Amino acid sequence: MINVIEQVTSRIAERSQETRSRYVARMKAQAANGKTRTHLTCGNLAHTVAACSSTQKNTILDFTKVNVGIITAYNDMLSAHEPYGVYPQFIKDVLSKVGHSAQVAGGVPAMCDGVTQGQEGMDVSLFSRDVIAQATAVSLSHNTFDATLLLGICDKIAPGQLMGALSFGHLPTAFVPSGPMPTGISNDEKVKVRQKYAAGEVGKDALQKMECDAYHSAGTCTFYGTANTNQLVFEAMGLMLPGSAFLPPSVELRAALTEQIALHITSQADSGTQYRPLWQVMDEKSIVNGLVALLASGGSTNHSMHLVAVAAAAGYILTWDDIDTLSQAVPLLAKMYPNGPADINDFQNAGGVPTLMKGLAERGLLNMDATPVFGCMEDYLKTPHLDGGAVVYQPAADSKNPEVIALPGTFFNAQGGLKVVDGNLGRGVIKISAVAPEHHFIEATRCGKSLSRG
Repeated sequence: MINVIEQVTSRIAERSQETRSRYVARMKAQAANGKTRTHLTCGNLAHTVAACSSTQKNTILDFTKVNVGIITAYNDMLSAHEPYGVYPQFIKDVLSKVGHSAQVAGGVPAMCDGVTQGQEGMDVSLFSRDVIAQATAVSLSHNTFDATLLLGICDKIAPGQLMGALSFGHLPTAFVPSGPMPTGISNDEKVKVRQKYAAGEVGKDALQKMECDAYHSAGTCTFYGTANTNQLVFEAMGLMLPGSAFLPPSVELRAALTEQIALHITSQADSGTQYRPLWQVMDEKSIVNGLVALLASGGSTNHSMHLVAVAAAAGYILTWDDIDTLSQAVPLLAKMYPNGPADINDFQNAGGVPTLMKGLAERGLLNMDATPVFGCMEDYLKTPHLDGGAVVYQPAADSKNPEVIALPGTFFNAQGGLKVVDGNLGRGVIKISAVAPEHHFIEATRCGKSLSRG
């Protein structure tokens, strides 16, 4: 591991000693109470199981069994979240077969910036993250659960769910992704039609057709915005199964991985021998791994806000200076729109997150001793496959498309995708991965003099 990764990881831990210690003490105190259902009164438990089948009722009332709380951001307007409509019953069926249970603990609002962009609804977009965090925590406050599965993907939704789940970080917790929609039209074609519309060469009907051809089915939008950045970063942090972020919604392996994470999380509950609570997964090492993946992939600038807030929810003080220091050492290893013409499906076909993680590990840019929700960090350098219906993991290969994921020893830029800029007017974060190198300077006027800074 190169020094800068170790240095940033250490300084985050050092400056956060007091806040992290308080958080960990609270989590340990929650865990020390044991299985929370045992502290509920008969009346509490009756309310808990009132709507359950007799079989599920017996399972929940049997304190040797695991009851998983599902926090869902399902609605059928968001393409990324529409697949989640069937997930809760699927998870319940999977767990019922092995004698465990799952309940939908609660739902959280899920708004789409693609719909509210340029509209008044955009004013509440960032605020929705904190509402989602509260809704997640409220949902888990019933204290009837032994583990948590988070069904959420998009911009403010997944970070908000993670922040809320950290309030109950004594519970093993994992994200369950649903995957991107198929590629509709190329990003080049999108740009051309938008340019023609702006120039008055085509009408609104042509523009609407192009947009509908681009955003055309269930799954996340295919460009590398905040939603897909959430997925890539959270996989790199070990908050979901390896290689699970960008499998299409309808493939057989997607269902197999959903089944696997549901079963896996029950093995980590307090009644199991593999207890691995969220607070142990979310430490300074996983945070830095997430930042490295963000920078190496040229991800969304929104994570300069989200990861700072998520870290704070886990008791850590993360700053933009940490991000900027890492950006000097982490090269840009992926190119996806708006950083290049490729989309998220091209990235997945090139090897996806496991191949990117392999490249980062080979460069010494990851905390390989971090504790993920599944296995160890070496497992996150592997790609899942189906073999006779069973999920098997094989070492990730080098990039299958060097124009999308860089090959060993190469990079697209020596610096990471985000850059902190500051001056006498304030500070900001710029996504330099989407800016041509010849434009990597800032020019302004002060006191009648022209100033520029590279």
